[in-house]
Amino acid sequence: MPKATYLDPDSIPEIAGWLHMVEGGEMVACMEQHLLCALVRHIFETEKLVLDRERLDRYVRYQRYFPFDLTPDELFMLALMLCTYTEEGIPRFKTLFLYVGRGYGKNGFITYLTFCMLSDANGILEYDVHVVATTEEQAKTSFLEMYNMFDRRPDVFSRGFRWTKTEIKNKSTSSIFKFLTANANSKDGGRPGAVILDEEHAYESNRTMGVVLGGLGKKPDARVFKITTDGDVREGPLDEDKELAELVLRGDEPDNRFLPMVFKLDTPDEIHDEAMWPKANPSITRRPSLMQEYRDDYREWARHPARHPEVPTKRFNCPQQRVDLAVTAWNNLVAASRDVGDLTGLPCILGLDYARTTDMVGACLLFHRGGEWQVLHHAWWCTHSSDAGEVKAPLAQWAEDGWLTIVDDVDISPTLPCVWARDTAAELDATIEMAALDDYRLALMKKALADVLLLDSSLKGEQQQVYVVRPSDQMRIVPVIDSAFANGIVAWGDSPLMRWSANNAKLVPAPNENYKYGKIAPHSRKTDAFMSFVAAMCAGDRLPEDVEVDFMPAFVF
Repeated sequence: MPKATYLDPDSIPEIAGWLHMVEGGEMVACMEQHLLCALVRHIFETEKLVLDRERLDRYVRYQRYFPFDLTPDELFMLALMLCTYTEEGIPRFKTLFLYVGRGYGKNGFITYLTFCMLSDANGILEYDVHVVATTEEQAKTSFLEMYNMFDRRPDVFSRGFRWTKTEIKNKSTSSIFKFLTANANSKDGGRPGAVILDEEHAYESNRTMGVVLGGLGKKPDARVFKITTDGDVREGPLDEDKELAELVLRGDEPDNRFLPMVFKLDTPDEIHDEAMWPKANPSITRRPSLMQEYRDDYREWARHPARHPEVPTKRFNCPQQRVDLAVTAWNNLVAASRDVGDLTGLPCILGLDYARTTDMVGACLLFHRGGEWQVLHHAWWCTHSSDAGEVKAPLAQWAEDGWLTIVDDVDISPTLPCVWARDTAAELDATIEMAALDDYRLALMKKALADVLLLDSSLKGEQQQVYVVRPSDQMRIVPVIDSAFANGIVAWGDSPLMRWSANNAKLVPAPNENYKYGKIAPHSRKTDAFMSFVAAMCAGDRLPEDVEVDFMPAFVF
């Protein structure tokens, strides 16, 4: 391999091509692409690197086997990911995050990269490549592209490869390409050289990723390829990588060998400007049929936006909830994820919610301070829940972070949320004025409320200590909560549990043009933490707002 030196990216056609197209305005590009170009230039200016020219040339010549030519952006990624090394001979980039609109040709590109990594041009024996997805159909997409390509031309490929419906093997390198369906309970990481995570948006937790990536490092030049559009899962691995990409591109975090290839619109309003669409998918400038698909989808979405949230989400990487069902905009949930203020000595209301104590229980303490609703919350998860196999959220991580308690018992004792509320209030010298829950929950919680919190559910009127939430209370409070989110006067801490729970709830039409809250999915997407907040808000008007007292200065005689 050549000696490391400060390379000029403009002297490398495969890298310079995309840099010049973005920087020169030949390709309309999002802010992230401009930041990426600046990042790549900075890396080449400040680090001694090696470009393996011979290897790159061989990889580029493999285009003769494929029914397409690599585009400038694909050549850019190929050169950086597979042919650029540090002074120590380590791949400069380990992880490619390719976040791009539907129709780009992600699987075809991944098939090409896989072919390169299997080949003897890679120079590493038994450099296996695993492609993983949440469904078998998706996991097989890139694999079948290569399989079919070989099957159509056996005279060309049989000299170097053997292939079956389950694996493809290079005869000279013994490198194997296979597909795996993500299942953290049954798959181990193996010993791959590279792992491809197809459609990252479908992953609900990092658990599966941790398993399939666990085998990396046993082979030299380990690499990870994350290819995805946006999707409906929030607080999952995709959102984490989107946040990391932004931090890296803005220089707030070191790149740590992470290459963020982000294609998206800069603002949702650009959906209405066809000239901006290549920001989310540069392939539409080269494929008229794809541009027509985008136009057709856009027109259908423009007529019925609530019915087609997948169009801005997957075509333009502008994720949107179904506005006719969402509790509030996702940005409002993020805005609520800020630290609460000083709640010392203030009164509060305890909100409680659960479907079954054999499942999940949510509790919150609601304060009204400085014109804002301040929320402390917690949840409990029963390991014996019949829904345990369906809930994909990172519950163990949330428990480690303190948002959740995992209960390894037949059910969740009613005393647990009451003890949490008592101890949390005591730490703040706060007073629990009232508990709010519906009549169904009260039947089970009544004794614990009395024994632990000394709240008497029989008291009425001004002495009332337990507020029984009725369906009409929910209908009354929906616009209040909606306004609170819209005006940014809810704070519940940087809680992925609360964002997840609220995002799992939906608005359900009720009589007289009212709404109430319901669940998007009855088993896999829990709402208990958010609904405990709703219960507390139903009694929120019983809670006095703190008043700051201005003291007169002392007289000096």
